[in-house]
Amino acid sequence: MKNPADNEPEVSQVVEHLFRHEAGRMVAILTGIFGLEHLTLAEDVVQETLARALQTWPFYGVPENPSAWIMRVARNLALDAVRREKVFREKEPEIIRLMDREGAASDEAVYAEQEIADDRLRMMFVCCHPVIPPEAQVALALKTLGGFSPREISRAFLTTEAAIAKRLTRAKQKIREARIPFEIPAGEALTARLDAVLQSLYLLFNEGYKASSGDKLVREDICDEAIRLARLLVVHPAGNQPRTHALLALMLLNAARIPARQDSQGNLLRLQEQNRDNWDQTMIKAGMFHLALSATGSEISEYHLQAGIAACHCTARDYASTEWAQILSLYDRLMEFDDSPVVALNRAVAMAEVQGPQAGIAAVQTIKGLKSLQSYYLLYAILGEFEWRSGHPQAAATHFRKSLELVELKSEHAFLSKKLRICEEKAAAKKNEIFSVPMS
Repeated sequence: MKNPADNEPEVSQVVEHLFRHEAGRMVAILTGIFGLEHLTLAEDVVQETLARALQTWPFYGVPENPSAWIMRVARNLALDAVRREKVFREKEPEIIRLMDREGAASDEAVYAEQEIADDRLRMMFVCCHPVIPPEAQVALALKTLGGFSPREISRAFLTTEAAIAKRLTRAKQKIREARIPFEIPAGEALTARLDAVLQSLYLLFNEGYKASSGDKLVREDICDEAIRLARLLVVHPAGNQPRTHALLALMLLNAARIPARQDSQGNLLRLQEQNRDNWDQTMIKAGMFHLALSATGSEISEYHLQAGIAACHCTARDYASTEWAQILSLYDRLMEFDDSPVVALNRAVAMAEVQGPQAGIAAVQTIKGLKSLQSYYLLYAILGEFEWRSGHPQAAATHFRKSLELVELKSEHAFLSKKLRICEEKAAAKKNEIFSVPMS
């Protein structure tokens, strides 16, 4: 008989995958039933559902339709919760209504897709209500819609886990105090909240496209989830705006390159090393389609500019033909919207491609708020690359060492270790050349 422990690694992977796909959906559905003031209870039900999957699946195997299993157990746990609490007695008929399909096949969905879509859209806008502090809005959206842990969110914001935990607590307190309705706003209220919703989706996608920690460079399930949410938003009158199309275009164009970003061993491949035949052309076409839709009207946003940069990469037939001057111009415009140190660092990379590595180093030195990047490993990785291309292997090695001290992803650690080794070998060879020159 097979030991259940043998199934645990497989089960853990499946549950993690489902957590990314289903957690936000379940929290949104249950919050619609319990009320926003009981958001924590909805999250607890979801956590208990996933815990049960981890406990039972190693013994009985992963169900044929794990998503339906997850939804069904969450529904039953929700029913248990409302029966325990008097305050929820009036909610029981609503959950019973959702159980009318009890006699249906066990692999059929419990909730209608449109019902799920509507609840998720409502949850997006709830998380970004103006009574919630701006710094807490995105954190709450990432937690409830993306199933992110406070640690993962802290990495995305370059802050501490404790700070994120406080933001989440304050956000939920504001929801209770203000009795925020579970609805999609209209008019001016919609415009104000849409920007925060888009930022949440942007950060969600970025965490998947280049994970801040862990074993994997790319977490495709998170990217897919951000794209799914953006597609829900863009077809709804509330979100059918040029900047929403621009954000979706940016996600699609970047996601199209995911299949070529790593080699067969999971090692990082830089843009110039990627096999462009592996880029997803269907996704690129979809991205260009939404980029064209984003051009309607006179509105321009940072998402338009970033999508334009991504389009420059996707339409170049090879690395040598990349329109770096156009990319630099787009970064110059982007700096008018977002002059953050990270954007300025990316602009420095484009500057180095156009005017040479020394120009890139100079651009880094002029970044406003450069001190805030002192714990950012990419600052030193980029400076190391600039110094290497300038013919200064010893200086490059110094930067790569510092970057290695800060990097967390295994694939990037391996990449930087290789770069450091090459620099050290070159620096040693250069030193030997100097000492081997005969004295006159």
